[in-house]
Amino acid sequence: MELPSRDAIAGLAAELRLDIAEDDLAVYHSAAAGLLGSWQAIDDLYEQTAPRPPRRGWAEPAENPLGAWYVTTDITGDSGGPLEGRRVAVKDNIAVAGVPMMNGSETVRGFVPAEDATVVARLLDAGATIAGKSVCEDLCFSGGSHTAKNGPVRNPWDERRSSGGSSSGSAALVASGAVDLALGGDQGGSIRIPAAFCGVVGHKPTFGLVPYTGAFPIEQSIDHLGPITPTVADAAAMLTVLAGPDSKDPRQPSDVHRVDYAAELKKLEGGLRIGVVAEGFGHSLPRLPPKPW
Repeated sequence: MELPSRDAIAGLAAELRLDIAEDDLAVYHSAAAGLLGSWQAIDDLYEQTAPRPPRRGWAEPAENPLGAWYVTTDITGDSGGPLEGRRVAVKDNIAVAGVPMMNGSETVRGFVPAEDATVVARLLDAGATIAGKSVCEDLCFSGGSHTAKNGPVRNPWDERRSSGGSSSGSAALVASGAVDLALGGDQGGSIRIPAAFCGVVGHKPTFGLVPYTGAFPIEQSIDHLGPITPTVADAAAMLTVLAGPDSKDPRQPSDVHRVDYAAELKKLEGGLRIGVVAEGFGHSLPRLPPKPW
């Protein structure tokens, strides 16, 4: 950072017609240089200790017919895990170390995180392969699929239609078969809306169950990460890997425990009883008056 000279302060004062006395210019110059110099000192200290992103290969998508990929990767996790061989798309509001992250917005373009989000680390530990970053809406603030600065994400069932948002790319990639599983994020429907639009399973977990560490927040009390998958069984298997305590996440309550949701799901295979609220069904639609035109 180049600190302003005394002449620069004098020139700025004259331009703005501040009428600063000659004897006072030295005071203003000292204050400005000291303040800006302290900012530079903080930047220098951070630079000395900041973690460095690992070297991981990534590329602009060679084929992207739905506009759902931000970048593609081939980051393989540990062998022998429960998700070994499963290809996963990571919503681009979630950090994958060494891979560009945009969060759908020009304000973040060019940022490269130095550490994996907790959920990404857990997927890799479980043997999954991170196939790339999926496009999300601008700052994750849309239920449509047309606001990302990369361009619109098209619905794989009908490319003229929306894939929903804000986890638009994740749902479209799962529905099209480009990946086996995907990570989404949800504050006001951003997993559930695109999953519904694309005909796949989207699960917004109980608050705090899945760590949010390493993902762009909107508001601490409504931030969620969760799976987008082809089937309920896949969602249960993925949730088993993602869920559990993380000491870095202040959103989590103290009593979060790891559960094998895939095993719990199998317990429902026989004798399942489903309750239906009668008042919510069986109503005839009201007849609307004819339109005047």
